[in-house]
Amino acid sequence: MTDANGAPAEAAPQIRMQVLAQYVRDMSFENMVAQKGLQGGDVQPDIQVQVSLDARKRSVEHQYEVITKFKVTSKNKSGSTETLFLLELDYGGIFHVENVPEDQLHPFLLIECPRLLFPFVRRIISDVTRDGGFPPLNVDTVDFLALYRMELARRAEAQKAAQPVQ
Repeated sequence: MTDANGAPAEAAPQIRMQVLAQYVRDMSFENMVAQKGLQGGDVQPDIQVQVSLDARKRSVEHQYEVITKFKVTSKNKSGSTETLFLLELDYGGIFHVENVPEDQLHPFLLIECPRLLFPFVRRIISDVTRDGGFPPLNVDTVDFLALYRMELARRAEAQKAAQPVQ
């Protein structure tokens, strides 16, 4: 390929991403059924999953920490709406990211990095719920692009609401 002057066009630098580490930053599991002595005979779980994300630059060049936060609440649909269990998991990754344009770095960190972490998060949630005395919970795949867009829209609305009316 050549540019307008006939000189060889430089290819855009190849994006480079490497997962340097993954870890559980914080985790809590509460089995309310066992704690409160609830009877498990009439249990119809209603599962709610909340996801939030955070990313920050580290002191080392091209390194970023991305944290995925999952809050899984299971309540009983039938009769009482008592909580059956509550699982909170903060799962992090340290990423080395190069050649991502500055204006695309924020969405890259909050979409692509969590996609790589998600299978590990799903496995941990499944294992913890099973080990906690419930059937293993296989969390549905999270659409991190849609989540990112919803957060941008929420921030735009909050900013719009905070502006004084003229």
